[in-house]
Amino acid sequence: MAKPKTPRGLDATEDHLYAGLFRANLHPGQTLTIIASTEPDPTLDGRSAYAERQAYEQQLIGSAAEIKTESTLTESAPTAAEPDLSGLVRHLILAADQFIVRRALPDAPDGRSVIAGYPWFGDWGRDTMISLTGLTVTTGRPQVARSILRTFARFVDQGMLPNRFPDAGEVPEYNTVDATLWYFEAIRAYHAATNDDVLLGELWPVLQEIIDWHQRGTRYRIQVDPADGLLYAGEPGVQLTWMDAKVGEWVVTPRIGKPVEVNALWFNALRFMADTARRLGHPAESYQAAAQQAETGFARFWNETFNYCYDVLDGPQGHEAGLRPNQLLAVSLPYSPLNLPQQRAVVDVCARQLWTSHGLRSLDPRDPSYVGHYGGGPLERDGAYHQGTVWGWLIGPFVSAHLRVYGDPALARTYLTPFLRSLFGTNVGNLSEIFDGDPPFQGRGCPAQAWSVAEALRAWQEINCFEKA
Repeated sequence: MAKPKTPRGLDATEDHLYAGLFRANLHPGQTLTIIASTEPDPTLDGRSAYAERQAYEQQLIGSAAEIKTESTLTESAPTAAEPDLSGLVRHLILAADQFIVRRALPDAPDGRSVIAGYPWFGDWGRDTMISLTGLTVTTGRPQVARSILRTFARFVDQGMLPNRFPDAGEVPEYNTVDATLWYFEAIRAYHAATNDDVLLGELWPVLQEIIDWHQRGTRYRIQVDPADGLLYAGEPGVQLTWMDAKVGEWVVTPRIGKPVEVNALWFNALRFMADTARRLGHPAESYQAAAQQAETGFARFWNETFNYCYDVLDGPQGHEAGLRPNQLLAVSLPYSPLNLPQQRAVVDVCARQLWTSHGLRSLDPRDPSYVGHYGGGPLERDGAYHQGTVWGWLIGPFVSAHLRVYGDPALARTYLTPFLRSLFGTNVGNLSEIFDGDPPFQGRGCPAQAWSVAEALRAWQEINCFEKA
């Protein structure tokens, strides 16, 4: 007899550790407090423990003083259908804290890392670096960012950050091309907020090593093409970009070649290295020259026919012209290789075809490969994961890119606030990983996702800072 299945196509029964059973009879007016903690010396008095937690949450909100949470952000009094945005942002600040965890090392017992999503993700390099600014710097906790940046530096190998941190006794997995490049942007954002030249100097040798490995070649054919200065990556059977779904031996979106967001990140990293070298008193010429070549080479991404960027250049079947949101990073990152008309064209086409009230679709609905519903078993779900499914974290790059080309914070906020209001949806106080590509954009995947929360916070603060400027 076949085992019953869940809607996700998995077995409906499984084994769990049975920790205990609690029973109590409550009469009207009575309360029951259960205290559960992983701390070695928890407070076992219910009222005291609750008061400590409330004080801690108020401290978190107070630390994020730069984020406007006043109720004046709404144009009129909130209603049941139009919730108060100030409460939403405060919820986001508290939600951000749950993803920051201890990652103790032998010589760094207070190390920190980021859980990518609950309930089933661990700490992943890519997710950590994309989330870091929103979870820590934006919320007024740069010391946490500093700890995480130092922790990850210890695991750089052959110029690469691990995509997944190892559990006890396991070997780190180095199978990502973009996590390492996001590391540069996370450091840049941290330094922009703190001017911490001490950490910059400490990490400088690691950053130099990373650039060197990418220029001469590292795992999975990740190497700069000397002909155009762009970064090539990939080989059959592996998934290196954030579009990394794989079922058995089927890599759904292999994207072998020169992915557009990878090279936007590469150019951004080289420009950051040139600026950092000058700041620290080191020679900057080689980084500046590499950045110039990459910027010139990046012009190859522009598709004159469709007036937006190719998604991948020089792949096994040539260039990939499908409309995806990855090109937004060529506009949203601090250093853009596109000119202003090109930047505006990218934002406009993404707004028309990819933006939804819950993030951006991973593929144009007009594309024959588009899948508008994320559901079914593992094969169906992974087959839809990056073929139309909406990703919440992409709202951050979209808002940043929109602000860059239009300079209209009020308009940018209209793109962001519908996503914030999903906090009052199924996952109270949190933001989902993904949503269906078709209306009504049902939340899917992890019900609590670090980069969804982080990028919503970062984009909200960026809009506020733009208004103040």
